[in-house]
Amino acid sequence: MAAGLLLLVCAGAVFYSAGAQDPYSELPDRYKSGVDLALQQLNSHAGVHHHFRFLRSLDKSEIESGFGVRYLYHHFYLKPTWCAKGTIESDAQTCLFRNDRPVMDCAVCYKAAEDQIEPNPRPYVHCIQKPRLTQDMRTARTDHCKKMTYNSGAPTLLAVSTG
Repeated sequence: MAAGLLLLVCAGAVFYSAGAQDPYSELPDRYKSGVDLALQQLNSHAGVHHHFRFLRSLDKSEIESGFGVRYLYHHFYLKPTWCAKGTIESDAQTCLFRNDRPVMDCAVCYKAAEDQIEPNPRPYVHCIQKPRLTQDMRTARTDHCKKMTYNSGAPTLLAVSTG
């Protein structure tokens, strides 16, 4: 009886974990673009030695400018995994998070049209290990995104919070 109950609990845990969604897959495409840009920059940086996956969003905001154009700000964490740096296809099943390294704290702001990042104005990406992030850095990244004059007369990008 106890073995049957244990089997039932284990099978339920397997089905539950198989149905669990990767946080990245739950992001709208317009925010995935910014996460992808940050991951691309991390992978191309010689000083970064680990593979990263999206962990969670801390703050998101956007301004609709019309004609499918949006101005987005996204603050999120990336967490190192056990996969080799440069791994293209990564998911929660193949690239498990490692707990012996700090998360990467990232902030991006950019203009997107039809969920694709526009090259102008140049997207802003700032990622640093969370323990190294200072208040001055937080202020500088926030000020940078606030000063982006994407749309004259529009509210600042960080004034509108959606989650």
